[in-house]
Amino acid sequence: MVSVGLFALAFTCPLLGAGIGMAARSRLPGHHLGRDAIDVIKLAMGLMATLVALTLGLLISSANTYHATIESEYRQILAKMVHLDEYLQAYGPETKDVRERIRHVAARSFKQRWPTEDFGPAGPPSEGGRHRFVEIQRRILELKPVDETRRWFQHQALQVTVQLSDLRWLLVSQGTGPALLLPVFILIFLSVVAIFGSFGLYAPPTATLCTVLVLAALAIAGSTFLIVELNSPFHGLLQISSEGAHSLMQSLAERL
Repeated sequence: MVSVGLFALAFTCPLLGAGIGMAARSRLPGHHLGRDAIDVIKLAMGLMATLVALTLGLLISSANTYHATIESEYRQILAKMVHLDEYLQAYGPETKDVRERIRHVAARSFKQRWPTEDFGPAGPPSEGGRHRFVEIQRRILELKPVDETRRWFQHQALQVTVQLSDLRWLLVSQGTGPALLLPVFILIFLSVVAIFGSFGLYAPPTATLCTVLVLAALAIAGSTFLIVELNSPFHGLLQISSEGAHSLMQSLAERL
């Protein structure tokens, strides 16, 4: 998993920097670690640490917003799928074929998000193309309503398919991943190496100092892990639950 790999890297970089700082402390001439030099190093590293902390905070906030947005759109799709099936069922028995196709489209879409899970029959590959909702709309338009009630249900079903298509493309267009954040992580890791390297210059290595540095490294690694997981809403430990999709498929199957 990418998140685990970046967690390990984010945990290793600070400790590597601290080790370099401790090794350099015993080899640098005394005037390089004088009071004035240490004061300047602390100010520079304090500025760098502040920038790293702000960057991590902004990345966590952005990732959390992104995850919540994707989850909200996903739940809207589930709700509208239920409404679409209800409108077509209320129209009459002649919509059974269309409703079966909608069930296949839903199963295929969910299977793409959760490949290891079973959502029922997905139908022939031709039903899962890029214009899947256009074909559903065409079939709904081919219905011949004989009264105003059926005409209203037909109109509502068409409106829902338009909304579903918009939500689907919005969900696809918002796709992102850890690869887009990799340059930012590289800068953060390099900064962390420098910051922890300066820590190693301030005091001789002791059990207490090493423990504190390990805890700080864990905090940075945990933040990195959280950012990656939140930016992968359909993968990893914090992925959106597929329970709603399974409930929808069960409901559609029972209505047919």
